[in-house]
Amino acid sequence: MLQMMLNSFIRTFLNGFKSLMLHKLRAGLAMLGILIGVTAVIWLVALGEGVSYQAQQQIKDLGATNIIIKSVKPANSAPKSMGAFFIEYGITRDDFERIRTIPTVWRSVPLRDIHKEARFQDRTCDVRFIGCTSDYFEINHLTMERGRFITDRDGLDRDNVCVIGNETAKHLFPYEDPIGRAVKIDNDFYVVIGLTASRLPSAAIGGSLEGRDYNTDIYLPLPTFRARIGDQVFTAKAGGREGEIIQLNQITVTVRHIDQVEQTADLIKTQLERFHKTPEYAVVVPKELLRQAEMLQMMFNALLVVIAGISLVVGGIGIMNIMLATVTERTREIGIRRALGAKRRDIISQFLAETVVLTGTGGALGMACGYLCSPVTEAVRWMLQNWFSDVWKSLPLHLQAVEPMFAAWSFFVAFGISVVVGVAFGLYPARRAAMMDPIEALRHE
Repeated sequence: MLQMMLNSFIRTFLNGFKSLMLHKLRAGLAMLGILIGVTAVIWLVALGEGVSYQAQQQIKDLGATNIIIKSVKPANSAPKSMGAFFIEYGITRDDFERIRTIPTVWRSVPLRDIHKEARFQDRTCDVRFIGCTSDYFEINHLTMERGRFITDRDGLDRDNVCVIGNETAKHLFPYEDPIGRAVKIDNDFYVVIGLTASRLPSAAIGGSLEGRDYNTDIYLPLPTFRARIGDQVFTAKAGGREGEIIQLNQITVTVRHIDQVEQTADLIKTQLERFHKTPEYAVVVPKELLRQAEMLQMMFNALLVVIAGISLVVGGIGIMNIMLATVTERTREIGIRRALGAKRRDIISQFLAETVVLTGTGGALGMACGYLCSPVTEAVRWMLQNWFSDVWKSLPLHLQAVEPMFAAWSFFVAFGISVVVGVAFGLYPARRAAMMDPIEALRHE
């Protein structure tokens, strides 16, 4: 019984294929519509994934995968150590060691900063004096104009070296090359080993998530900061001075994927709550950037679905048009088959088989053409670079670097949709053929 059903199924499709071959050009044009539709879906998804990836990387660069842990002075804080002058609060080096062991944490960057006056000869400049590690350079997307940034080896040796910002260099070294010269801060001298390139003040970028002017910073190794400056800070108050003990001002934690941010932030809060009885810290999660990333992904997906749907519906309309014409041309054939005993379901099966052959063949060819997206993209890129250089230069760098990213599901989904569209749009012509009166069909000329 199963063998008979299988033979009937194969025979139906072979008959459908033979019928289509009687009108090769018409069948080819119908398949071309499906081919273009399937190819368009695959290309759009591949390019959309590439553009989405670039956009996601930009959002990540803005700090969407960063979690900021800051020291916050508690309200109504009272001195806790070293007499009545010092107040100790904030995140500690032990907190940093515990946080970095959380499994989802990819990178953690500690920071200690203080506002100081830098001096070179008779020139002075107010700067933000920052003790950090080598990862600070990457997480804040700094670039070097000259020299190098601090390294972990500088921290191991507690070298008196520093890297200065562009504006700081202009104030302290308007006529000299700062590399190799020594900047005085308090009673210590720090040899300048690097100069960061100028950049615009920024907000919600990198490891800060607040307005920052990196051009007035001076960076030195965190162990050197601890050895030379220490944890104690004096601040002027009305009627005297107040001292503070702060081990770290900030820890910037980076995770690999955006969907790990909120989970990791919750784990960090749990860790800190165990060792801090007062609210002397703040965990800042870039929720706005996270929502922006999610919204961007949803927009891309919606756009792809709409365009893919339109392209395949257009191909389906072409299939319906062809099959309606075929039914009209083969009216007499349908009448003869009905007169010889063919049932309505046999007629429907025959025409649906022809439709599936059309859409399946077109879909398979479309899947093969989908792989041409990469070479076509490279060809378009080459043409823009060589023939339309002005247009090419006007494009954003991230758009110039877009590469198609093939999604395996897009091939199968596009093929499946093409077959479903073929069946959906072929059902009406097949049913119309099956519902014909055999006598009227036989009279048709």
